Amino acid sequence: MENIELEQYYEFLEKNPRCHFLQSPEWAKVKSGWKSRVVTVKNTSGEIEGSLSLLIRKIPIINKCIIYAPRGPICDITNKKILGKLIEQVRDVAKEEKAFIFRWDPDVLMSNEEFKSIVIENGVKLKKNINHDITKVIQPKYETELNIKDKTEDELLSGFSQKTRYNIRLAMKKGVIVEEGTEDDIEEFFSILTTTSQRDDFSIRNAAYYKKIYEVMKEKDHVKLYFAVYNNKRVASTFEIIYGNKAWYLYGGSLREHSNVMPNYLLQWEMIKYAMQRGCEYYNFGGVSGYVDENAHGYGVYRFKKGFNPEFKEYIDELYIIFKPVTNALFNLANKLRKLKK
Repeated sequence: MENIELEQYYEFLEKNPRCHFLQSPEWAKVKSGWKSRVVTVKNTSGEIEGSLSLLIRKIPIINKCIIYAPRGPICDITNKKILGKLIEQVRDVAKEEKAFIFRWDPDVLMSNEEFKSIVIENGVKLKKNINHDITKVIQPKYETELNIKDKTEDELLSGFSQKTRYNIRLAMKKGVIVEEGTEDDIEEFFSILTTTSQRDDFSIRNAAYYKKIYEVMKEKDHVKLYFAVYNNKRVASTFEIIYGNKAWYLYGGSLREHSNVMPNYLLQWEMIKYAMQRGCEYYNFGGVSGYVDENAHGYGVYRFKKGFNPEFKEYIDELYIIFKPVTNALFNLANKLRKLKK
């Protein structure tokens, strides 16, 4: 994109109520292994009315590309004309890039039948039977989000569960403090995250990946790194992304040592308060398992986030357009064989 167009896109993205950091130029920089293109729909005055940021990756062996649109679109999701034009442009990009498939996971509620109808009319298909497990999808199908628009701290606190309020106050009473980290602290954040991933059995990226997110997002003040400190020791850490009208709890980890002083509760509260200071309308706690009964794997994470009284959201299943069925079938087969060898 030309610089003037890029600035126009920034302005449109940040002011749009459907703003998402995964649709930002910064996130495209983070995904360095992918080529980035943004398709837009403009009105007669040249103003952007809708956009979709596309990540494009070439698969060497088959010499064809995957196109992936994380979250998005940024537009009125019930506007047939805008959605139709965006999808039409995706098809054009697919021809130019020799793509065999387009994958798309909008943060559109599962209950939005109007959006489903529009995209299906435009030849987009819904992938069925998405796994409830948060580790089995690219972006979470289930998230929890807190409406903080025009709320005071007291109003938000009163909506939290009694246990959550108690744990926040306990952390403060025990002397836990929250401090901001810098780029120099990424290694320490990564160390805490690694310990957590090994304890709770989830996969993470390497330290360079988190460092790049911080560096890229920090340029325009879209990221904040936090540490919870107890007895002069950093015992928990979190990443917060702030973009447009929203804030996201992106990553976090904690040491089992001193978990009894509830540092994670205080960290979340400080992130929520910072989002309020930045004028955000929503604070997103990130993904949760779709299984919300007490015996389900991952229920502990859901229970922790639920205590802050967010809205539980189920998003539409992954969408896709297959441009080259044979190539797609071979690609899927190769993936299955690769997994069997592990």
